[in-house]
Amino acid sequence: MDIAKLIRKNCQGFEPYVAGKPIETIKRELKLKKIVKLASNENPIGPSKKAVKAIKDNAAKAFFYPDSNSYTLKHALSSKHKLPENNIFTAAGGDEIIELVARLFFNPSDEIIISQHSFVRYEMAARLMNSKPVIIPMREGFIQDLPAMAKACSANTKAIFITNPNNPTGTYNSKAALSSFLASIKPTINGQKPLIIIDEAYFEYGKLQKDYPDSLEYLKKNENLIILRTFSKIYGLAGLRVGYGFAHKDIVDYIERIRPPFNVNSLAQAAAVASLSDSAQIKKGQSLIRKEKEFLEKELKKLAMDYVKSAANFILIKSSPLKGKDLFVALLKKGVIVRAMDEYELPDWIRLTIGLHDENKMFIDKIKEVLNK
Repeated sequence: MDIAKLIRKNCQGFEPYVAGKPIETIKRELKLKKIVKLASNENPIGPSKKAVKAIKDNAAKAFFYPDSNSYTLKHALSSKHKLPENNIFTAAGGDEIIELVARLFFNPSDEIIISQHSFVRYEMAARLMNSKPVIIPMREGFIQDLPAMAKACSANTKAIFITNPNNPTGTYNSKAALSSFLASIKPTINGQKPLIIIDEAYFEYGKLQKDYPDSLEYLKKNENLIILRTFSKIYGLAGLRVGYGFAHKDIVDYIERIRPPFNVNSLAQAAAVASLSDSAQIKKGQSLIRKEKEFLEKELKKLAMDYVKSAANFILIKSSPLKGKDLFVALLKKGVIVRAMDEYELPDWIRLTIGLHDENKMFIDKIKEVLNK
């Protein structure tokens, strides 16, 4: 039986998202005793103690199905952001949100505008639905070119993805730039404005910048806006897969119709609610990243290694004289996991997640060994 003949044409040859390997797998494969993972932009201090307690308190109830509507979590998000619950939706991480939006809105005739060197899952979602990705080059300094993205809109444009701060470059678009961009968007398909999908997975880090925008301020006047956030990054719940978003109530209503039932598990819901009550944990995470980013930047300058100034919890670093893949392999053999950037069309770069001080120091020590510096 030739299964390929039964598969949708645009799924044939579809390349999967390549996730980083777990620490235990690398230890086993390379027979290393100590490994630090600085590849997936996780929060090195882990989740809130309140979240861990909530997981333990609810573990015995795991045989029950979770609340399919995530009522308590939506209520907590509503209280925190001063927004009606019918403007809020939840999902199994940001990846599911991206896919839900694509399944709900994208047709084969649609064009989806995406920045070059942005999160690869946007283009994957467009191709999955047989839509046409329209890739717009970045401005100098690896900044998303919002005016060019607005100018690229055509009669077939259904959506525009913006990542703020952007992954993997760590750059961001300012409040002034985003305001100007939203004001410039005109109707395209059937007299409707295209969807503007703003991915704010690294929001809590980005807002430390004085001119970084909170896109919730634009929600009331822009019914075409969908905002994505997550508990995977600063909240330290990546392993539980819980994301959330904000949109006009009609968009939320349709997302609720097509999402899988019970898509956010009960432990994830409980941990997320508890995390929202622990503002001290957020400040602790922000403080660590600010301090360690300064350390890493100082050390990278000493090594004469180019990097991109980041508003997130990671740094994009030029790998020369090696290729990114070669530097990745060399560091891996020494027990440091980073991320090569070939899938982002950045073969001469690596992305480093900012870790604890000892982890960051180990990275610097090992890269000195690799580069003989």
